[in-house]
Amino acid sequence: MHTSTRALAGVQDSILDAIGGTPLVRLSRMGAGLAPQLVAKVEALNPGGSIKDRVAVALIEAAERAGDLQPGGTIVEPTSGNTGTGLAIAARLKGYRVIAVMPDKMSSEKIDLLRAYGAEVVVAPTEVPPDSPESYYRVADRLAQEIPGAFQPNQYANPANPAAHHASTGPELWEQSEGRITHLVAGIGTGGTITGAGRYLKERNPAIVVVGADPYGSVYSGGEARPYLVEGVGEDFWPATFDPSVVDRYITVTDKDSFLTARKLARLEGILAGGSGGTALHAALQVAAEVEDPEAMVAVILPDGGRSYLSKVYSDAWMTQYGFLEREGDQRVGDVLQRKHDVSATGQLPPLVTVHAHQKVADAVALLHEHGVSQLPVVSANDATTVVGSVGERGLLKHAVGDPSLLGARIAEVMEPPLYAVSSTDPVRDAVELLVGERQALLVTEDGRPAGIVTRADLLEALAR
Repeated sequence: MHTSTRALAGVQDSILDAIGGTPLVRLSRMGAGLAPQLVAKVEALNPGGSIKDRVAVALIEAAERAGDLQPGGTIVEPTSGNTGTGLAIAARLKGYRVIAVMPDKMSSEKIDLLRAYGAEVVVAPTEVPPDSPESYYRVADRLAQEIPGAFQPNQYANPANPAAHHASTGPELWEQSEGRITHLVAGIGTGGTITGAGRYLKERNPAIVVVGADPYGSVYSGGEARPYLVEGVGEDFWPATFDPSVVDRYITVTDKDSFLTARKLARLEGILAGGSGGTALHAALQVAAEVEDPEAMVAVILPDGGRSYLSKVYSDAWMTQYGFLEREGDQRVGDVLQRKHDVSATGQLPPLVTVHAHQKVADAVALLHEHGVSQLPVVSANDATTVVGSVGERGLLKHAVGDPSLLGARIAEVMEPPLYAVSSTDPVRDAVELLVGERQALLVTEDGRPAGIVTRADLLEALAR
């Protein structure tokens, strides 16, 4: 029978006490070959699965101290999901109602997670200006005004946001790295993380370089605001919680690089991060590649985990739909050519066997026999990259039957038109459709220059794979 409620050192009073203290992990595989150490702050290990747990509790406690949030009150917040989750967890313990207003590009997992914690979710369109009445910012404003006793913490303007990172994230980075951190790389959403943590670190060592990772389409790195797919990072306006003076440089990262980097992190390091973590890590890898000092340490903040993105970043179907992965079966002609060269490497077959227009037919026959090929591009005597015609076993045999002295003739006298050319980036299925009638092979070009030949058999074998 339970008889004592005295505090035990190993027992937390509530799940809120488990927030923070996330590990700093060396990314030895992702950072292989780089001079500095590459380390990651794994914020997915917070109770709510993201760095926003730190902020959520700070926002609520600041509102309680100020008297802005009364018992039984309603918290209304525009959020990409993670702050809403942190607020919902704290609200469960403190007796508040939570309404999270989210843009419609957010994953279904985030919406389901918020509802699992008891939050109410309102979804607003993404592709509207921030001052539009339909934007999730303005919808949240309207709900906060209409609901009696409602309070909007406003993570975009509330100083408790960066203060939470100045009080916890920054000191943890400094202590865990034993003061060796030389570069901090973080995405910028509300700007709270990079402002608070970056400011603390620079107070300890002004030489620390703070790098902001920003998606294309965000205003922070100087571009025009436009839609992008990565969630929870970047903005289409400048929040009051972001202090640009803390940031030394920006690195802009595409959606594709963000998502592929996140997937690579899972494969190599066993760390499942969100797309915004991929944004930050891609930037951190660029920074680390530029640093030659082996004593340097590049720290990247991975703000959340990948379980909220299983239907997106970690879904092959979704990634393929948006062009971030090649469609299954849509091999490129260049892939077939590369495979052909790899297979024939032991036989020392050159990537492309050609014959000059002024050479003799006997030379072409010898090349056909030597390399076991059936087609040869004929190139100009003055420029070996200019294809002027072609010769093949069938054509030469046809000419030889009519004129036995053919072997001594110049190739220019008997050559046929050049082979039909395709780019190395063309799909294999499209190339197969070009092999009609007597056409048996295609010339493959890369950047407009001849790179090799693929035959009907090569392409059909690729499709069979």
